[in-house]
Amino acid sequence: MRSHKATRGVDRAPHRSLFLAAGFHPAELERPLVGVASSANDIVPGHVHLEKIAEAVKAGVRMGGGTPIEFTTIGVCDGIAMNHAGMHYSLASRELIADSIEVMVEAHCFDALVLVTNCDKITPGMMIAAARLKLPTIMISGGPMLAGEIDGKKIDLSSVFEAVGSFHAGRMTKDELEYIANNACPGCGSCAGMFTANSMNCMAEALGLALPGNGTIPAISAKRLHLAKEAGMRIMELLEKNIKASDILVPDAFENALAVDMALGCSTNTLLHLTALAYECGLKIDFNRVNEISRQTPQLCLLSPAGQNRIEDLDRAGGIKAVMKELLQADLLKKELITVTGKTVAENLADVDGADGKVIRPIDDPYRPEGGLAVLFGTLSPDGSVVKQGAVAASMQRFEGKARVFNSEESVSAAINRGEITEGSVVVIRYEGPRGGPGMREMLSPTAALAGMGLDEKVALITDGRFSGATRGASIGHVSPEAAAGGPIALVKDGDLISIDLPKRRLDLKVPEEELQRRRASWKRPEPKINHGYLKRYARQVSSASSGAVFYADNGEGKDQ
Repeated sequence: MRSHKATRGVDRAPHRSLFLAAGFHPAELERPLVGVASSANDIVPGHVHLEKIAEAVKAGVRMGGGTPIEFTTIGVCDGIAMNHAGMHYSLASRELIADSIEVMVEAHCFDALVLVTNCDKITPGMMIAAARLKLPTIMISGGPMLAGEIDGKKIDLSSVFEAVGSFHAGRMTKDELEYIANNACPGCGSCAGMFTANSMNCMAEALGLALPGNGTIPAISAKRLHLAKEAGMRIMELLEKNIKASDILVPDAFENALAVDMALGCSTNTLLHLTALAYECGLKIDFNRVNEISRQTPQLCLLSPAGQNRIEDLDRAGGIKAVMKELLQADLLKKELITVTGKTVAENLADVDGADGKVIRPIDDPYRPEGGLAVLFGTLSPDGSVVKQGAVAASMQRFEGKARVFNSEESVSAAINRGEITEGSVVVIRYEGPRGGPGMREMLSPTAALAGMGLDEKVALITDGRFSGATRGASIGHVSPEAAAGGPIALVKDGDLISIDLPKRRLDLKVPEEELQRRRASWKRPEPKINHGYLKRYARQVSSASSGAVFYADNGEGKDQ
């Protein structure tokens, strides 16, 4: 046991005295020590109830014969941080979360780990820590929020952001806006649609790092507490069998996750985080392979923001298990991979029913013939860019328009609210990438405002930053290389013609190469928008979005992209 380094022998008597001072009984030190990393706090709706989830995990660990030891990590609410300087810190927090868990686990010699998480950057940060530590590990999320409701119609956080656009367009009164805001988010949990938080919790389940049900059981359900206790008991079985996170996070597990991602129509941010997680595992996600999986995997669910169903509906329809059963029956999953149940994917799904035919369509009658995400390459994004193609209208699958260029989210939001964006435009938002942001801000406000104005099927948006998982429409993010690294997006000018072709996976700037060379000769890298504290260090260390926006090892790789 790793923990024996801190608890056994004459030389560890001082260590034991400190455990006793913390309230541990000597008998507890005879058992395996299980770290319970919780990101509970009082500001993130998806995390305000995580103390109860952590307590349930600890009860499960004790039932399984272990000694649970809880510690906490930070957590940013993307919705509250949205559309102001706070969002610079959101993605950047992912690396701090992974590092802080590594520090706590290694410093205190825990034998195993349960990760209690829920929202956008916290879940991938914890997953990265699991990959790095190579210990028996289970992830348990706090579960999704229920949808709000007005006049029998379900609403969620994206409804509020879109209502802001409707208000600025004169299509809604302030009182109507406030009524939607007061009813969209009825209680605790990760926001109700297939946004980034729920997407990543579903990915944890698809990877085999979380128990079945992790992605969809509602936050307020007693079944969520049952699952947390089950996670606590199961971690002791994994410890006994020495099944580590690194045994689960193998190349085929990422293939499974990408297939489930495509079938669900998840957030574009899943590709950013899965790429970062793969990097931590010593693997690389090939974007061309992502497109292959997208082409062969039909989209079986149409969840908010692409459709009207929410995560609670997916749960009632059978959850991720039912989606995976459909994929398994079509030979679209690798079935012999070990998971945190101690069983294989096939064994986990043996007694599971498939599609309900409504929320989850059968494989031969999907919502869309291809998966929810696509990676676009071309003269504007040589290293790739990502679009949630399952949320793009048919009329926008192929689109050509003149560029309207903005160097920050604030400037484009102001232009949208002033009514300056017209039909047929391609809005380019640059210097918002990992380095240029810094922090690769998630931008729901511009996309939702255009949707609220009825322009989501008439205007395209392109950025080297990120769009929210709650985004719908022709919103293409993660353009790489980013503008701050001298990528082609830095050379775009107002009026340039930009071509989008989702079926061909192309994103092209229709400007002659000679002209681009002239522009490049006069281009100068701008000063960072935030040049102090953590973000100053982050901007110097972070890699491109195409490689997951990770911190490269100390070999100089990340210094000049």
